[in-house]
Parts: sequence; C-alpha cells; structure tokens
Amino acid sequence: MTALTLIRVNADVHSVHLPDGSHVGNLKRVGTVWKFKAIGYDAAGSVIPGGGPLTDRHNTLFAAPDSPLELGEAPFAKPG
Repeated sequence: MTALTLIRVNADVHSVHLPDGSHVGNLKRVGTVWKFKAIGYDAAGSVIPGGGPLTDRHNTLFAAPDSPLELGEAPFAKPG
C-alpha cells in the first residue's frame, strides 16, 4: 500500500503527492463536498488535467480531507 501525502494549499485546496514527492492531484472543496482532481504531466512538463497515475480516481468524492480517505489502495497521510 502506497501512502499519499496531503499538503494544505488553502482552506479549500490540498495538493496530493506520492511518497517521492510527485504531484498527482488536488483535493478541492466544491460546495459541501471534497473532490479529488487528478493531475498528470506530459514529457514537456505541461499539466494534463484528469491525467496521471490516479486518473481512474478523478472526481472521487470525500466528506473531508481529514477523514480516512482512500484512492484505491492508497490512503492519504498528512505530513508532520
């Protein structure tokens, strides 16, 4: 199981990272729910919205960023 790390950007956004620090998406508050927004990058470093290794979990809904969140087999962990 690979832990993902949430880093708070602001009250409505947390960036989501793999253990190696790679950015794979954001968790965004949309109204009263939180949505995981997958992000990938092409060879030139351009952003591919909805892409990347967690593309199949794009738009997954969550109650809160501090609840026991999981994207497939990868639970979220908050740093420090």
